[in-house]
Amino acid sequence: MERCNPGVESVAFLTEGVTVHRHYNGLKTAALLGLLTALILLIGSWLGGRSGFVIALILSLVMNAVSYFYSDKLALRAMRARPVSEREAPELYAIVRDLAASAGQPMPRLYMSPTAQPNAFATGRSPEHAAVAVTEGILGMLTPRELRGVIGHELSHVYNRDILISSVAGALAGIITMLANLAWFIPLGRSDDDEGPGILGYLAMLILGPLAASIIQLAISRSREYQADESGARLTGDPLALASALRKIHRGTQALPLPPEGQLTSTAHLMIDNPFRAQGIANLFSTHPPMEKRVARLEAMAGSTGPIQYMR
Repeated sequence: MERCNPGVESVAFLTEGVTVHRHYNGLKTAALLGLLTALILLIGSWLGGRSGFVIALILSLVMNAVSYFYSDKLALRAMRARPVSEREAPELYAIVRDLAASAGQPMPRLYMSPTAQPNAFATGRSPEHAAVAVTEGILGMLTPRELRGVIGHELSHVYNRDILISSVAGALAGIITMLANLAWFIPLGRSDDDEGPGILGYLAMLILGPLAASIIQLAISRSREYQADESGARLTGDPLALASALRKIHRGTQALPLPPEGQLTSTAHLMIDNPFRAQGIANLFSTHPPMEKRVARLEAMAGSTGPIQYMR
């Protein structure tokens, strides 16, 4: 596809639209993460009084710090990804370098996972600390045009700060689940003057706490997949290429699902498609929106916008 040379008015329109969208996205993110943090402190205070509140506060601070500084390493380790050189993957490097330059962003680190399933993900707390990883399966399945669409999607996650947000949300949701489970087995040190929640309270917190955390995390993850699809399509100027890639990737992930275990379960939300085989009610708790809806949105975008200019 030939690169378009947008005029000043077109570029200004795209830049303004993305800025407004990101601003709204940031406000929504702050509200959702605030809810998660409040849930953590509420559970800690209810189950353990002042000491429970302090424990919950320390846990949230520690987990946020780990998510901020080490989320990229955890995700790459979970997929056994290794750094890939330009000599090994010249076409991949060319695509990433061109799109990063088009977005006015630094070149991210590139990794490859020895996994037959077609998938890809980006990680890192900022564009300066970003990494993009692809599986061997996706490189063998997609055309260069489709691969460009996928890379545009992943880079958009980085530029929109989705990776950090999703990692922090996942860590906070994990704390809530851990506190609820610990409360069932370990008393958190209420004083004699404090009134405990009682058996029904413990049961409610054990069930409703993790459920609420999961719902909030899903709201964060699903909305960002739609946004990255749109932003990535604008970056590449080719929404149909991403739509075609998503169809192929989804067929591949369903044919070659990964085992839902270990660190994979905490990093699956970073991938372009759910790496597990979600069927029936499990689909309700998938961090990814339905693939047919994502494809339909991209096709509608291609039909309604005409030629899409690169963002610069």
